[in-house]
This record gives sequence, C-alpha cells and structure tokens, in this order.
Amino acid sequence: MVYLGVALTTLATLMLELSLTRIFSVVFYYHFAFLAISVALFGLGTGGVFSYLVAGWRGPLFQKLGLLSLVNAFVVVGSVSFVLSRGADMTNVTLALVYLMSALPFLLAGTVVSLAISETIERIERVYFWDLFGAAGGCLLLIPLLNSLGGPNTVIAAGVLFSAASAIWFTMGGAARGRIAAVAGALALVLLIAYNGKNHLIDVRYAKGQQLREEMFVKWNSFSRIAVAPDDNRIPTVYIDADASTAIANYNWDNMTEQERHDLMYDGPGFPYAMRPGAKTLIIGPGGGWDVARALASGSKDITGVEINPIIANTVMRERYPQLSQRLYFRPEVHIQVEDGRSFVRRSTEKYQVLQATLVDTWASTAAGAFALSENNLYTSDAFYDYLSHLTDDGLMAFTRWGFKPPRESLRLLTLAMDALNRLGEKEAWRHVIVTRQHAQLIGGWGATDTVLISRKPFTTEDINNARRIMAAGRMESVYVPGDVNTNPFARVLRTNDLEAFIDDYPFDVSAVNDNRPFFFYTVQPHDLWDFFTSSKTDSADYKINRAVPLLFGLVAISLLATAIMLALPPLLLGSRLPAEKGVRTFLLYFLCVGVGYILIQVALIQKFVLFLGHPTYALTVIIFSMLVSSSIGSFYSRRLGTFEDGKLRYVLVTVALLVTVLAFSVAPLVQAGVGLPLGVRMMLTALLIAPVGFAMGMPFPSGLARLEKRHRPAVRWAWSLNAASSVLGSALAIFLALYLGLRETLLVGGSLYLAALATLRR
Repeated sequence: MVYLGVALTTLATLMLELSLTRIFSVVFYYHFAFLAISVALFGLGTGGVFSYLVAGWRGPLFQKLGLLSLVNAFVVVGSVSFVLSRGADMTNVTLALVYLMSALPFLLAGTVVSLAISETIERIERVYFWDLFGAAGGCLLLIPLLNSLGGPNTVIAAGVLFSAASAIWFTMGGAARGRIAAVAGALALVLLIAYNGKNHLIDVRYAKGQQLREEMFVKWNSFSRIAVAPDDNRIPTVYIDADASTAIANYNWDNMTEQERHDLMYDGPGFPYAMRPGAKTLIIGPGGGWDVARALASGSKDITGVEINPIIANTVMRERYPQLSQRLYFRPEVHIQVEDGRSFVRRSTEKYQVLQATLVDTWASTAAGAFALSENNLYTSDAFYDYLSHLTDDGLMAFTRWGFKPPRESLRLLTLAMDALNRLGEKEAWRHVIVTRQHAQLIGGWGATDTVLISRKPFTTEDINNARRIMAAGRMESVYVPGDVNTNPFARVLRTNDLEAFIDDYPFDVSAVNDNRPFFFYTVQPHDLWDFFTSSKTDSADYKINRAVPLLFGLVAISLLATAIMLALPPLLLGSRLPAEKGVRTFLLYFLCVGVGYILIQVALIQKFVLFLGHPTYALTVIIFSMLVSSSIGSFYSRRLGTFEDGKLRYVLVTVALLVTVLAFSVAPLVQAGVGLPLGVRMMLTALLIAPVGFAMGMPFPSGLARLEKRHRPAVRWAWSLNAASSVLGSALAIFLALYLGLRETLLVGGSLYLAALATLRR
C-alpha cells in the first residue's frame, strides 16, 4: 500500500508541475514557464525540510500523510484559481504571491514523499522504484488529459489523485473517517471537473496583461492553447497561447480577382511566388493559410503544408471552421501534413521549387517545462543544408523574419545560408541571396519584416531584373540584390573576406547556429545585456525575445540560492545537526551532483531527439517515460546488484559517465541514419538507446540514501530535499549550458557530475 501511495503522489505531482508550465506560458509569457519549474522543485525541496516539523507532530504517521494529501487536493484547486484570477495589472507583489501560492501544493507533496521514504528507508530501492514509476505514469497521463480536459481541469485532476493517495494513507493508518473524507473529496473534484468543463468557472480570463474577449473556440494540447477569435480588424484569427497569431485566409479560390492576386504575390512573403509562379511548393508552418493562398494565387498546383500543431491543421481548419477559409485545406492542390517541418524535410524524397517559412515561431513553452528557451531546429545551418538539398536547381528558400535596425534575425539567416551553401560546394554565397523589406517605416518596433530569398544555384541576370521589378511593383524596399553597390550589413557579411572578424565586431551575435546549439533568436551577447535592456524599446519584438536571457541568469542565481538554503535550513532553523564525524557533511554534495546531473542529461536528450521523433511532444513523452521507467527498474535491482556497497556503486557512477559520453557523440549520426523509419520504430529505438543509461542512473540515489541512513538516519530527509532543490539548479543550468556551449556539451557536463559524485563518495 505504501508503494501505491508514493506512486499516486508522484504521479499527481508531475502532472501538476507540467500542466502549470502550460498555464504559466499562456497567462504570463513563455519565459515564466521557467518559474513553474522553479516553483515545483523548490516546493518539493522545502517540503523535505518541512517534513522535519511534521515528523514531530502527534499522531500516527500514515494519518498525518492522509491529512496532508487531502488538504493538498484542495490547495491545488485554490492555487490554480488564484493564478487564473489575477487581472491585467501584474505587479511584482502579485508575481510573488503567485509564486508562493503555486509552491504550496509541491511543499505538501514533498513533505509526504519525504516522510514516506524516511519511514521505509530499509526498502528504499523499492520505494524509489514506485516514486519514479508514478512520475512516469504522470508523464504519460498528462498529454491525453491536456488534450481532453484542458489546462485548468488537468490541474484539478491532479487534486483527484492527491485525494486517492489520501484514501490509501488513511487506510494504512486505520482512520475510516479519514478514508471516507478522502473518497468524498475525490468525487467532489471529479464533479468540479465536469462542471468546469461546461461553465468555465476556473479558466483563463487574462493573458499577457490583457483580458481575453470573444473567443469562439478554445482547445489545449501539451504544447499550446489554441483559440479562435476576431482580431482588431474583425478577421477570424488563430491565437497560440494568447500571443502569437495567424489570421485565417478567406478568398473565393476559384474566382480570385487580379487585384487579390497582386496583393497576395507582391508583398514580402509573396515575393517567392512572384519570382517562381506556379512553383511546386513546401510551406513550413502554414497556420491559417496565408502562404498557401499566395501559392494558389501564383498558380501553384502542388502545395504541401507542414503544420506542427494538429489543433490548427485539423481541428480549426478542417473540422470546426473550414468555412472561415472557404475549405482551403480541402482543395486538391493543397496537401497538409501534421508534423515537425524539419523532420518532414529530412524524410522527404521530393524536391521543391519554393520552400517557405514565414515568421514561424510561437514563443510558447512546451509541457516539457520550458526546458528550452525559444530554441528552434528550423533555423540552423544543418536545417538550411537539408532545405537546400531538397530544392530543384532553380529552386529557392524564402524566410520572413522581423526587421530590426541594425539587422539581427534576417542577418543571421545569411550566415546560416553561407555555411550551408559552402557545404554544398557553393563558395559565392553573395550570388545566391536577395533581401527585401516590407513596412520599413515600422522598423523601430513591430511590423517591419525582412524576406530573405536563398537560391540553390546563383541567381541569373533575368532573376535579378525580375526581382527589382517585383519589389518596385510591391513598393518593397530593396535591401540586397547581387551586383548592387551597397555597404549595409547584408552586403558586408556576404562579401567579407573575414567572416569571423565581421561577427566579432558586429554589435549583436549573428553567427551561424547549428543543431547542437539551436538558439537562433538570441542575438544579445552576455556582456551586452545590460546596455540592451537599458536602451531598447520594450514594445519591440527583439526585446520580447531576448528578455528571456537575463531571466535565465536570474533563475540560475535563484537556484543556487535555493540549494544553499536547503543545505542551511535544517541545522539553522530546525536544530537538526549532522554528527561531526568526518565525511557526513561532505556526502550531502553527492546528492547535489546526482540531482543536477540527472536533470542535465534528461533535458539535453529531450532536445537532441526532437528531430528524430518528429515532434517535441513525442520527445518529451518518450525520453522522460523511458528514463523514469528504466531508472525505476535500476532502483528496484540496485540492492540485488550490490550497489549499496561502495565498491560497486563506484562502478555504477563510472558507467553512467561512460554511457552518457557515448550518447553525446552517437545521437546525431543515429538521428541522421534513422530519420526515415516509421514513427513506432523510432520510438522503440529511442527507448532502447535511453534504457541502459537510465537503468544505471536509477541506482546512485537509493544507494546513497541507504549509505547515509547507516551514518545518520535523520539526514535522509535532508538529502531528499537537497536532491529536489538541486533539480531546480539543473533545469536552469541545462538551458544555460546549451545556450552557450551546446547540447552535446550539456550531456558531457551531466555525465561528469556523476564522476564528481564518485569523488564525494571516495572522500
């Protein structure tokens, strides 16, 4: 029974944590999904410390666990209600209250698990097995619950599970009344879910400082909240996490006027279709269909759109509201695929005349807990190599990004193209690029867009003359055309003889990023952050993107502080001091190393496998589930395999470091080789690759706890809270390392931390 109670508690806790990241991404900005991770793990760590106080309360242990779990079931509901009821005015005081209210359920859950583990330390390998197994179940259950119930109701469902765990604890404690109260509480919450699904009592009403209005339709999934509502011009628009948007194109497709065709083709994103009318086209991120409309207006008869979000591609455009686009996605010329665009390109054997991506980004955190900033595998030099390899000889890529002065995103597109073209044997990149700007007068804030055309072969004289004519007819600004005498940054970066010197001297980081470090959007270098945020306009797209970087620095600092607090609280506040014998205090660092190392490895693997599995949701589910299940099995067999002995535990720590190193260098070629396999096979291969290292990583923590229990039993709860707090540090540190070093290097750092744990063990 104790195993089931632990499993239900960790299942509910993981569900709550990941669903809160989704809600925070919608209500605040996606950056604040970092906050949800910090809240959860800090609460769990504090719960471990709080368990010292609870252990001293009167009454049987299991009745105390039952009471804490039952209270937590309703604290969960109160917490999410508080977050969703905050108005448009989000002051620092309000954010602090949000943090505290959101942390309460995790504090109670951490207290329950910490007490349960401390009570059953002699069976730690089995209890830890069920701890991880329950968390794995939460990972699997999260996605269908978000898809069917939505974010707020998924949080309430976590409360139902806490009530179920309460019933188990009360049963073990022989408290019949408590068990009845727990069952009644669970039924009440189930009824609340049903009522809330119809009447939206607890729901998102304010997002990004604005009140939501006139939403015709809302649906959640694991990486977005999709709503359909009219924009300021009353045009039906799809909103992603109440922020990014894509209007729904609406034309009489069989009887378009010449003016409509002209308006669609002679603007920035329509530029490639005016250059290649009737082209065989691949559109990444078609959204509401505007790029599809531009291709149709040019006479294209073969248009493939790859949309990652099934709610947009299927639910909105083909099921609920096909009439808003006059059934655009049902036309015989249009073929819509629901998949990650980059993965589709890698698997495709077709070649296209036009490959397009227009402002493809959502700034929405995934349910992976915003383990990444706005990293995007669509915008890397490796991606551009894939795209160019899938173009015909007269084919071209068209990427539209926000225009800034001086240029950043659009200029970085050029360095990506230069790297990819060089790998394809094209040494004169300046002959392959045309850049045009639309709404140049709005370049100081929102509105100006740069469209960059990159051709597979050098543009011909006829192409260049045609481009000048199109830009003039569409009243677009000609930024760069091969052969023009120009000294702007686009011309300079393409014609420089020393690219590294140009990038070093440029005020922003526009160097080419690759799949190992896919952070295309972050162009402000660390030493320039202060100047950027004291001089930039807060209403610009650039400010909105790069503001995540100082938040990341802040989160790393807060995580270090949280970990220090976990070390200091028990002796300072609770009077629980470790014995003075040599090595015990030092051994606490073992749990810090294991906790940070585990999270670093997990986060890096999630990002590394997105391309292979074709969707961030698949990467999240397969990686976390595989690691938790294999780690739980490793924990279960740790005592039988003798890892509770120092000698064999040392071998396990070295094995983890070696297996992680192998993964760090083998994932990329394996992804490249197996990208064309069926999805089920790719999932199976991923699970098999992850299983050995996950199995080994499941042994050090229970083995360390058993060793600590022999030296000083009260310190077990302390070690548990420190391990949870260190996960806060790990989640922030993972993205910090990936941003500035790379995903492979993040894996290697994670593996080296297991060697650091070995060093503390030897001491």
